[in-house]
Amino acid sequence: MSLFEPIGTDKEGNVISLVDIIESEEEDITETVSLNRQVEELYRQFGCVLDEREKQVIIHRYGLFEQTEKTQREIAEEMKISRSYVSRIEKSGLEKLREAIGRYR
Repeated sequence: MSLFEPIGTDKEGNVISLVDIIESEEEDITETVSLNRQVEELYRQFGCVLDEREKQVIIHRYGLFEQTEKTQREIAEEMKISRSYVSRIEKSGLEKLREAIGRYR
């Protein structure tokens, strides 16, 4: 059997071969490895560049470290600050993380 021999059709009715499947899996693996590296770097930078309030907001906002995702309003109530202040803290923390990760690419 050749890698280029048709082995079936996709959902749109296009003919696919074994090489199509192998190539698509390699792209997924590459993307997965890249994403994993980015996530690892994000977690490394998380502890270094954020102040405690930014950490707390981002952890709860995005459900990091096995926490439950929360809305800005829920976080504001817990921290006894305004929702708009939570928004500013979140934005500031995310910008710090973007800058830190950008330096290490």
